[in-house]
Amino acid sequence: MDSIKILWADDEIDLFKPQMLFLRKKGYEVVTVTNGHDALEEVETDKEIDIIFLDESMPGLTGLDTLARIKEMQPSIPVVMITKNEAEDVMEQAIGSQIADYLIKPVNPSQILLTLKKIVDEKRLVREKTTSDYQQDFRQLLMQINSGLNKEEWVDMYKKIINWELKLDDSNSDQMGEILAVQKREANAEFSKYIERHYMDWVEGNDAPIMSHNLMREKVFPHLSKDRPTVMVLLDNMRYDQWKVIEPYITELYRIEEEDYFYSILPTATQYSRNAIFAGMWPAEIEKHYKQWWFNDSDEGGKNNHEADLLGKQFERLVRKADFKWDYTKVTRTNFARQMQDRALDFLNNDFSVIVYNFIDMLSHARTEMEVLKELAGDEKAYRSLTRSWFENSPLWATLRRLAERDITLIITTDHGTIRVNTPSRVVGDRDTSTNLRYKLGRNLQYEAKDVLEVREPKEAKLPRPNLSSSYIFAKEDKFFLYPNNYNYYHNYYRDTFQHGGISLEEIVCPVVRLRTR
Repeated sequence: MDSIKILWADDEIDLFKPQMLFLRKKGYEVVTVTNGHDALEEVETDKEIDIIFLDESMPGLTGLDTLARIKEMQPSIPVVMITKNEAEDVMEQAIGSQIADYLIKPVNPSQILLTLKKIVDEKRLVREKTTSDYQQDFRQLLMQINSGLNKEEWVDMYKKIINWELKLDDSNSDQMGEILAVQKREANAEFSKYIERHYMDWVEGNDAPIMSHNLMREKVFPHLSKDRPTVMVLLDNMRYDQWKVIEPYITELYRIEEEDYFYSILPTATQYSRNAIFAGMWPAEIEKHYKQWWFNDSDEGGKNNHEADLLGKQFERLVRKADFKWDYTKVTRTNFARQMQDRALDFLNNDFSVIVYNFIDMLSHARTEMEVLKELAGDEKAYRSLTRSWFENSPLWATLRRLAERDITLIITTDHGTIRVNTPSRVVGDRDTSTNLRYKLGRNLQYEAKDVLEVREPKEAKLPRPNLSSSYIFAKEDKFFLYPNNYNYYHNYYRDTFQHGGISLEEIVCPVVRLRTR
């Protein structure tokens, strides 16, 4: 350990000789002064001070006054306040001045050492402990991944992986992060095989999880009430890890009543999954019953322009309460988001309000197109950080804060997630083949069979079939489809971007969280 230099300011410094001796034996360097003025002089002249212990009740320049001056000179130096005074207002002033810790005299050497470890060595200790814990868990995760997990166990596995990612983010354990990334790829390889084996049975309703088409029926409609407004926020393209980084903000004001999951249908793309959510139907059923509201990939026009219409029809079928007042709002632009913030309390006039917020989807697509965002979201950790920064300053969070002034039920969910793609897979199709990088709909598709789940008969997957010879392919794991033309250019262009439409834990396993105002 590099020697840590401590500045200790106390007018009764001689009483702390045992503590000084203890710290010096532990390898710490201690500089002592007896008043606030000398403390300020040391801070100004000695740029190697790592931490300051500061007596609150020194004569002349008080500890709190000295603290304020130190924070002006060197705001990043951690200061520990030591005092005989247990008055609440003194503690509040000190804490409000951003002290690192607060100790009440008499203090023993063990207290001092614990404070130093917590402040100076915390990051190293957390990193070492996190690394050690993950190393112990590594083999167990590996065995579980290859043990033939069922649909519930795959969700638990995904959550474990994400929890480790978040812990390793916080501890800056880069080496362990790389090992976990390999383990996550292994999990996605096995999960793709699992989906390949079971998806068609789920379409037929055999031992299926909750999926896009029955999400509203199972997880939303049962909780509607005339006694308390329900607000459902669907954040397009939100993965489970992105939910976990915004969760701490939301739980300041809302209490989680249930955190659950559903499986997105294939393709894990907005046009399919979100229409299925609001219609309460599979895509082929939407096309059959509401042909005027369904647009295939090659059709002109917006593919999700009739979500409110589809929701209305599902509401009529399943809720059947004529006196229920409901509303649907879609946010696709920042200026409209601010308008939503201004009219937040209007949502409380409804029994049920749906807010579709497209920002995360725009972010992921823009991340492909814009070099600045490529820099900001260069990997999973940065993508999570960008999500957190966006949410903290977003009109959506401002809206949720206003809604928290009243007793409401809040449901937060998504339509699908995204995966960072790394491995190109060649595909050949005609000019009408869909453009998505993670799934293709077209005729006479040529592809690498090992890289895809193929659906030759779309009706078996309850998907529309624009032409008699149309079929679908879905990319597995972190694959992305490229045409042979300009292959190297597009490989470099799209590699390490966040895409959706295919088969991965990140795209398919989606959070649905029900909360209530605290």
